[in-house]
Formats: sequence, structure tokens, C-alpha cells
Amino acid sequence: MSVAEIEKLLHDYRAWLRDKTTLRQVNGEWVEITTPYLDRHNDSLQIYARAENGGYVLTDDSYIIHDLEASGCNLHTEKRQDLLKMTLNGFGVKLQNEALEVHATAETFPLKKHSLVQAMLAVNDLFYLAKPVVESLFFEDVVAWLDVNEIRYTPEVKFTGISGYDHLFNFVIPKSRKEPERILQAINRPTRETALLFINAWTDTRQTRPPESRAYAMLNDLEQPVSGNVIDAFRNYQIRPVPWRDRAQVVPELAA
Repeated sequence: MSVAEIEKLLHDYRAWLRDKTTLRQVNGEWVEITTPYLDRHNDSLQIYARAENGGYVLTDDSYIIHDLEASGCNLHTEKRQDLLKMTLNGFGVKLQNEALEVHATAETFPLKKHSLVQAMLAVNDLFYLAKPVVESLFFEDVVAWLDVNEIRYTPEVKFTGISGYDHLFNFVIPKSRKEPERILQAINRPTRETALLFINAWTDTRQTRPPESRAYAMLNDLEQPVSGNVIDAFRNYQIRPVPWRDRAQVVPELAA
């Protein structure tokens, strides 16, 4: 894959993002921004922006946290609060009375908007539980599996892509004598939207990483099989899809 191919893909992505974003004035001072990204209900994610102190504040109006709590996800344990804060910090997003929020200048507005939407998608996928009685998160299962297999990793690493946007990756396994750098993303709900999120992040970032770096998508298939379209999408962009039931197959190359 050449730089020219990557540049065209990024150009097409930015055009899609621009064309599918709509604006609406609400409550006088707020502007509602409807994005083309979908949540787990297949509804478009919305954020709200207003001018404040010479800059701008952007918020999800508590949507993500309230939706997760309504689904039965307990976010109030110390471990999950730490995980939530670590995830938000990776995007530079603050939690204000259960709302995800960022502050921006005119110059940083596009980057901050990007960071807020990415944080909403990441938190929504990370903490969503298919059944309220499930006690462990998929992310926690992946951490435990890495530890049991003595796979060295750094959690929640942020890389800047060639677009200038930051992207947060769940795990980075450093280069060893036998294997290159490996980037691992835990995807709780392997859908078209969550696949696109990782594909865009990796496509934007891979040109800034060592050329031999590899990407892996760990896919939660415990509730239902992963769609063949999702598997093919990852393979088309040189990302290795790893259904959770097949995780033993990649232990040798990740532990090396």
C-alpha cells in the first residue's frame, strides 16, 4: 500500500464525514452537531457546542454515561472508574457531572470535536454489556488473557496520525528480537461502525509507525459470531481479525 493510496482513503473519509454531518440551533446558544457515527442503537451520535470565554465548549450532554447506566452497566466500581478515566484522559476528554466534555479554541475545534466523538465511541463499546448480569468487561478479559500468557504490553497508548489527529489504542506490544511492534485493539461489539473506527485510526497512524508494525483486532464473539463482512473489512486493510474463541492461535506471535 502506497502513501498515495492512504492519502486518497483519508480524503474520501474526510469528505464522507463532512457530507454526513448536520447542524441545528437548539436553545438559543447551543448548536447540535449530528455525526455519521452510530451508537449501539444505530442512532447517530450527537454532540453540542456553544461559545464560552472566547472559546468553545463541546459536550455529549451526558448521553453516553446515562445510556450505559440505563442498560445495566455498573460504572461505579473503583476499577471501572479508573478504566473510564484512563480512556477519557487518552482523548483529552473530561467528565463533568456525567457529561463527556472538551474545551476548544477556533484553531483546535476540529481536533477537539474528533477527540470527543472518538471518546464517546470508545467508552460506549468498552463498557457496554450485552447482559446486565455479566460481571466482567471484554477489555478486562483481554487484559487477564495477556497477563496469563505473559504477553508484555503498554495499555491505552495514543499515537498521532498523518492527519494530525490523535488515536488511542488499547494495547501496544513492543518490538522484540523476533517480532515487530504489535498494536492490539479490543472490540467488544464487532460491527461495521466499530470496525470502521479502528480501520480509520490504523490507516491514519500506520504511516507514522515503523513500517513492519502490525495491527490486531480482538473481536468479542461470545454472544454471536462475527460477521464475515467485518472480518473481510479488517483483512482488506492489513489488520488481523482475531475472534475471541480463536485467541490461542496468536499467543506465540504476541508473546515473542
